Amino acid sequence: LLSDMIPPSLVPLKSIYAAILETFQMAILGTVLGSLVSVPLSVLAASNITPNKFVNMCSRTLIAIARTVPDLVWALFFVIIVGLGPLAGALTLFVDTIGFAGRFFAESIEEIDNDPKKALTAIGATHIGVMFSSVFPLTLPSFINTTLFSLERAVQSSVLLGFVGAGGIGMLLEEPMTWHNYDQAATVVLIIFFMLYIVEQISARLRNMLFSQTKFRRGRLIELT
Repeated sequence: LLSDMIPPSLVPLKSIYAAILETFQMAILGTVLGSLVSVPLSVLAASNITPNKFVNMCSRTLIAIARTVPDLVWALFFVIIVGLGPLAGALTLFVDTIGFAGRFFAESIEEIDNDPKKALTAIGATHIGVMFSSVFPLTLPSFINTTLFSLERAVQSSVLLGFVGAGGIGMLLEEPMTWHNYDQAATVVLIIFFMLYIVEQISARLRNMLFSQTKFRRGRLIELT
């Protein structure tokens, strides 16, 4: 296999740029929409914010379903509904992000210090006011980290989704592997490796930069309350 893959062929480079762009579009769209939907779901799933057990259970069940069903199953499901292409991939990553981010968002809310929330409630703050003045500022670093990790996972998952026709760079890898053109497959694999490495490095830098900015704000909020 290695002898067939070396040296890599330059043939796939003709269509690789469009596939990379499509992969990032799928990942960003699925992650952004999934993270936005995960915020209200996580609030309803957090027992210290939403005491209603029925609402709590329903929210946790939705998050669990999105998390436990494999990505490829969701991809096949959406390919049947909307057809082949990146829309099916984006919808798959959207559901996958809800399952991943929703769980960790809810856990972050449940782990916060309740003293600022109690202090704001004692001075007459509304429930929404407590959420935006206490809960979200305290959980913001965790939300940011989870969202960036979700983006990394989305880029990685989009590679596999291409094998079932859900768009992205994985579709370029499926054809040469099927026809045993391993030199072309090697080129796609190398590009995928560098693409994932760059995404990981950018994500790590953004997490460090944003965490250093929010750490002071979080400490200041606890000090004031």
